[in-house]
Amino acid sequence: MNISLKQVEQQALGLSAEERAKLAEVMLESLSLPLAEIEDAWAQEIEQRVAAYDRGDIPSYAAEDVFAEAKRLSK
Repeated sequence: MNISLKQVEQQALGLSAEERAKLAEVMLESLSLPLAEIEDAWAQEIEQRVAAYDRGDIPSYAAEDVFAEAKRLSK
């Protein structure tokens, strides 16, 4: 079966908003590295950072201080 891009577009526009969102997600994933690998890497990084924070290995900063410093640096 040979289907044109225009036909695919017309069919996609007939989907519900939820279905179009899922289709868009699948199409974007097909253009880059496997999303699952990226998500797994970030999940591992988050776990390591939370564990380090819980052990007291990394300091915490007040949000006001962080935003003030970011504002100062952006000038």
